[in-house]
Amino acid sequence: MIDWRHWHNEPYLIGGLILVGWLWAICAGPLRARLAPGESFPRGAAWRFYSGLVIFYLAVGSPLDQIGERFLFSAHMLQHQLLVYPAAILVLLGLPTWMVDPLLATPRRQSVWRLLVHPISCTILYSLTISVWHLPALYDLALRHKTIHVLEHLMFFGAALLYWWPMLSPSAVLPPRRPGTLILYFLAVEILMTPIFAYVTFSQDVLYATYEYAPRILPGFSAADDQLLAGSSMKLVGMAVALGAIAVCFWRWYAAGERTNVSPPAAQSRLAH
Repeated sequence: MIDWRHWHNEPYLIGGLILVGWLWAICAGPLRARLAPGESFPRGAAWRFYSGLVIFYLAVGSPLDQIGERFLFSAHMLQHQLLVYPAAILVLLGLPTWMVDPLLATPRRQSVWRLLVHPISCTILYSLTISVWHLPALYDLALRHKTIHVLEHLMFFGAALLYWWPMLSPSAVLPPRRPGTLILYFLAVEILMTPIFAYVTFSQDVLYATYEYAPRILPGFSAADDQLLAGSSMKLVGMAVALGAIAVCFWRWYAAGERTNVSPPAAQSRLAH
């Protein structure tokens, strides 16, 4: 019986996270005077960025990884949701503008990145990445081979950064999109993700052999039940997050309209009262 309480401490995982954290610290510390003269240390951004790295590690390095890799599809789905939502969001929110825009210094880089983070590109790349990796042959292959599994998680995280970029872009060169565009964007992603959700959730067969023949660690919880829970959580969590993002976009749209509609005399009158 595999010990599901195992914590991963492989050099490529721990070393990779330390390297990313070190690069952020170098930019925010010794290089800050060169990148952003006069800027103070971004404490809030630091908390957000390193919290994102911690969640990334908890997703792929904690016992959740062993449970998701060997026993429960629903646990594996939770891993992916941690990577795609809180980890990716916090990493993007932890990148100050002055740390990102120097990477877009040349027109050629701006052109390439502008194409990559266009909402249409992000919609296609994110939806394809998530959907293709859930095809049974590829998904089971990742569960059997550690290197491919690592690649899967890195691609999920990279696709998640693209997914959130149109809304949370830390760049002043390529700023966040307008609220109306973002509302259509999140709706389009949810529509394109519906086929893979339906495929996983409503399949009459257990799609992944790894979970079909895995030891049942929860009494009375069959592989079919596990697959139903995983597929349902894929759609329900994704929809809840998308609706939350759309609500934020609506609020920003409304607030921008209110600021535009308030004339200077009206504004002065409100201040007087």
